[in-house]
Parts: sequence; structure tokens; C-alpha cells
Amino acid sequence: MAPQRKLAAGNWKMNGLSGQLSEIDALVGSHADAGCEILICPPATLIAPMADRADGRIAVGGQDCHAEAKGAHTGDLSAAMLKDAGATYVITGHSERRADHGESDAVVRAKTEAAWEAGLAAIVCIGETLDQREADETIAVIDAQLGGSIPDGATGENLVIAYEPVWAIGTGKVPTIDQIAEVHDHIRKTLADRFGEGTAQDVRLLYGGSVKPDNAKEIFAVDNVDGALVGGASLKAADFGGIIEALDG
Repeated sequence: MAPQRKLAAGNWKMNGLSGQLSEIDALVGSHADAGCEILICPPATLIAPMADRADGRIAVGGQDCHAEAKGAHTGDLSAAMLKDAGATYVITGHSERRADHGESDAVVRAKTEAAWEAGLAAIVCIGETLDQREADETIAVIDAQLGGSIPDGATGENLVIAYEPVWAIGTGKVPTIDQIAEVHDHIRKTLADRFGEGTAQDVRLLYGGSVKPDNAKEIFAVDNVDGALVGGASLKAADFGGIIEALDG
């Protein structure tokens, strides 16, 4: 398999009305020819219109999916529904889902399996809290989340892993370069031990947590960082564009 392109992924979270689709027009106009892959995960209400406007020039994804393909789950969306709306990716296990909705590793694993069954690539999020970091439990937490959240059958096509230290999301705090490198190196080794060296190299590892244009270049220079999962800075094409350019550089 040819090496995967680096990935700049934006998670809009619970932000964005139809008027914000102009940001996609701007992003397509300025960065459709970028060397890296570009992905935006908007709220579900915008997936279909965003996919129409992006027209394959940037990828569109969902922020969550239900583990079941269909059924009596009021307010939930299946992975197949996301794909039908134009998504090619879905985020699973984001720390805000784990914390706000009590999602366990087993739930994340089931959602990831559902994503694969529907033909979506899953971006599985892992990361430690500040208390866990200060207690020197980071690697143990990462190991538990990797083992519990990722199903068998992972490939470079169906899996992306995003390391997002919970304490760095939206806080402006960023781990040191050495801390990022330690975790990403460990993730790669753990994947190699479980799935083999070839698959481990194919799976893209993203860093997420207060990534901005002014710190992106330094982060992307770290070994085993293959891109970023970006929150607030992805809402504006001008800000996200700076991160894309840093990844391309």
C-alpha cells in the first residue's frame, strides 16, 4: 500500500449553522490542492450540505455514531446514515463523549466496529486527564484505551488514532514536545506488537489539543505525528489553513 497522506482533521463539535458553510468554500478555494488530506467533521446537520459543497476535494466526517445499524434509538445516528449523508470518516471515543456520556472503551470499540461495517474510517481518540498525567499514569491509560477501544482487523485504511490529552483540549495548554513524542512512539510500538509493523506504519497518528497555526509546525516535526485533530482552530478557514500549511511544509 502506498504511504498514507498526512491528515489535517477539524472537529467543529457543537458549532456551525448553515451560514458557516462559507468557511468550507474558502477552505476548498485555498487548500483543495494541499499535499495532505483535509477532513472536516461538522455537526450532523451540516454533513450532507458540506459534502455537496466540498465535492470530494476535502473529506467530510461525523463526530459520533451509534453502535447499532438501525433501531429504536431516538436522537442517535448510525454509521450507515453518516455515510449516506456523505461522510467518509467518523470520530469515536472523543474525550468529551467519554466524559459527558460515560462512554467506556467497550462502547468506543463497538462504535468503531460499526463504522468499519458501514465503510467509514474511524478516528479513535485516546488521552489522559491532568490527574492521570500528574500521577504518572499516562502510558497505562493509553495502553488500556488502545487495547479496549480498537477492534481486531485494524488497517491503515480503516483506522486513525488521535492522541488528545484531555487537559490540553481547549485550554491553550500543550504538552512538551518530548511528552508528545513519548506517547506517539509508544502508540506506534503498541500497534506494531498487536497488528504487525506494516499495519502500525500505515495507521496515521494525529495529535490533538490546542493545536494552532503558531505551534503546529513544531508539533508536526515530531516523529510519529502524522497530522492533527483540531477543534476551535478549524472553525475558520484562515486559521485551519495555517495548520494545513504547517503540515504540508
